[in-house]
Amino acid sequence: MQFIPYKLEVVMGLGLLVLRSLYFMLPGYLANSSPVLSKNILDFLAKPVDMGLKFRGKPLLGTHKTWRGVIIASIVGMLIFALQKYLYQFPFFQKWSIVDYGMLYSKYSILPGFLLGFGAIFGDMVKSFFKRQFDVKSGERWFPFDQIDFLIGALMFVSFVYIPSWQVILILFILTPLIHISSNHIAFYLKIRKEKW
Repeated sequence: MQFIPYKLEVVMGLGLLVLRSLYFMLPGYLANSSPVLSKNILDFLAKPVDMGLKFRGKPLLGTHKTWRGVIIASIVGMLIFALQKYLYQFPFFQKWSIVDYGMLYSKYSILPGFLLGFGAIFGDMVKSFFKRQFDVKSGERWFPFDQIDFLIGALMFVSFVYIPSWQVILILFILTPLIHISSNHIAFYLKIRKEKW
């Protein structure tokens, strides 16, 4: 039996928990980014979710929040979760998982994936509502809400079937803003996004 110093063991354990936490939220992460990557398809669904309605004379959400984004984000969340369920049969991926994907909600259900995907885009839409009400322009930086809106929504919706530990939630709230900012900057320089934030 190989001896591992206590501090190194703690660091390794924390590192594994970080990776597991990010893997758990992967359907939400990819669902949140999918509307930007799918902006050139399914044009017939590119209709504003708020249908032009206003509140206090201001748009509810704005023209950037479309049914295409909602539907694609939900589908992406389900597809990624379905992949995770399939991969869970292999010991390597079981090591990376904080949940038993074979038993989460039910053996054949992809509902948690839908909840993570739809929850992510729902959180983004709630943020957009408040941005409009506070006269923050679409695409204008609104830290930290731009970075955690989808995370709050995803965690809120998936809590109907699974509630992560407080350690996992803390890790996600610390790392998600960093991941969000980094990925948006990369997408901006690749000319996928129009804004860095």
